[in-house]
Amino acid sequence: MLYAYEPAQGKTMRTLVSKINWPILIVACATIGLAPLFPEPHVWEKLRMLVQGNLTRAIDWFDLLMHGTPWVVVLLKIWAIFSGRADDKA
Repeated sequence: MLYAYEPAQGKTMRTLVSKINWPILIVACATIGLAPLFPEPHVWEKLRMLVQGNLTRAIDWFDLLMHGTPWVVVLLKIWAIFSGRADDKA
């Protein structure tokens, strides 16, 4: 065998999440994560639709993915910090 493949075992994702600065995440959550604010935050509306079973159109799933991604990254970063698997220098 010419090349030995060793899986990263999650180190790549931990490294990526730990390199994202908190100010960037806060701005992303405040802008993309909450836009538009009125009449209610878009991500909240999509989560409510998901719980009610009304999230059926493809555009709704795309909206949930787009507006929810910053919040998921924040949760991943918090999880990585509290599990002791990330060097949080930002």
